[in-house]
Amino acid sequence: MRKFCLLLILSLALPVFCLLQAVEPPKKEIRAVWLTTVYGLDWPHKPATTEAGRKAQQQALLDILDRLQEANFNMVFIQARLRGDVMYRSAIEPVSKTFSGKYGELPGYDPLAFVVDECHKRGMECHAWFVTFPLGTEKSVKEQGKLSVVKKKPKLCKRHNGEWYLDPGVPETADYILSLVKEIVNGYDIDGIHFDYIRYPEEAKTFPDKALYNRSGKKKSLADWRRENINRMVYRIYDWVKQTKPWVQVSSSPLGKYNRIERVPNAGWTAYESVFQDPKIWMQQGKQDMIVPMMYYLHKNFFPFVDNWVDNCNGRLVVPGLGAYRMDKSEADWAVNDITDQIDYSRYYGGAGCAFFRCGNVLYNDKGLYKELRDNYYKYPAQLPPLTWLNDSVPAAPEGIKVERLDDELHLTWEKPVSEKQDLTYTVYYSLTDSIDTASAKSILATNIYGNELFLPIDVESERGYTFSVTASTRYRIESEPSPDTYYYLSKFIK
Repeated sequence: MRKFCLLLILSLALPVFCLLQAVEPPKKEIRAVWLTTVYGLDWPHKPATTEAGRKAQQQALLDILDRLQEANFNMVFIQARLRGDVMYRSAIEPVSKTFSGKYGELPGYDPLAFVVDECHKRGMECHAWFVTFPLGTEKSVKEQGKLSVVKKKPKLCKRHNGEWYLDPGVPETADYILSLVKEIVNGYDIDGIHFDYIRYPEEAKTFPDKALYNRSGKKKSLADWRRENINRMVYRIYDWVKQTKPWVQVSSSPLGKYNRIERVPNAGWTAYESVFQDPKIWMQQGKQDMIVPMMYYLHKNFFPFVDNWVDNCNGRLVVPGLGAYRMDKSEADWAVNDITDQIDYSRYYGGAGCAFFRCGNVLYNDKGLYKELRDNYYKYPAQLPPLTWLNDSVPAAPEGIKVERLDDELHLTWEKPVSEKQDLTYTVYYSLTDSIDTASAKSILATNIYGNELFLPIDVESERGYTFSVTASTRYRIESEPSPDTYYYLSKFIK
């Protein structure tokens, strides 16, 4: 059992103190990464222009997901909409050239369908990550030509500091974003839709929307009018998703600091004041299932703001986004313990897990972050927290649990409960004794299994007994009671 010494700096005036807390990996926790496709930062590194290139591109994705599975990650935010271009078959926006080398062309397969399917095979949820308002630089928009949003929908677009954006103040902008949401939610088996840049841009005070604001009647301040523009769109999208596929989660990644707080009065850049983003009201109105704030800071700029998010979440999931990229020497040269201290604090003070920006900064970190997560913090699989506010109905337990030996593997199978018509996933618990503690993460052999079987590698020379139990979970992550225990004795003398 590890001990950690967590440095808490509540304000510049307060003394530093050390909190010792015994940490055991939680049974339910979100372990997510942002898998970045823009500029091919995480994947794909090369466009696929041939059949061999397609296979290599797909294999590169499988290698990434295999490493995430090995470290017991359970959620992937895949960047499905980049900058006015997408990674899936769309009738609205062009496919990004990142995948095929040319805007508007698929690379011989549908990348989003492929990622969703492969995530599910590995017991990971797949959430479609949308960059909401930015449309790209002058150069990229010009390269897209007549396929670009700027050419197709010029009345929705504004140029600001050398880049193009959808204008949140134009009512038709919400219609346009919703049309993209409808296309992806109806067309793909995603587990969630995740909004990034759902805010006004950097240096928002000079965003060119004053004429539009003046025509609105100026019944509110400019700041409140801007916030309300985004709020209306958030509510509308959430309501449509829940009417269509209520299990599909709606989340966003706001700035890491919601607003200026008393303990840290000089907070700098904040969601509410700086970019007119009000995720607190989204949660209070029940229009978000999860908030993943981008908390790429240390100490007094991190810990108090976790508290602020958790205190204002209205029972929704708060998943601090951690800046793994800040460990790079070219960024801030953080140490591994800078990240793990934040995981510890988030676990202890009500966070529902953590997300890492970005995937490559976790997998290929030269300071040992991946190893620390795999071997310690994420040593055991974790279930995803239940979405009780959406649906809290408990499913029936699986039936007909069977175990048989197939050479150097045990083959576990089970049957879907006869009474259940909805889609289910499964968790397999095990013990090397004759009883199972299903409350402990240590007992989880595998979770979020989409099929009805599991293969367990074994040592064919061992003499050992196994006890297994299986539970079913709905798409709202509500878990059934465990099935009756099934005992299997492995012996080299029993074929």
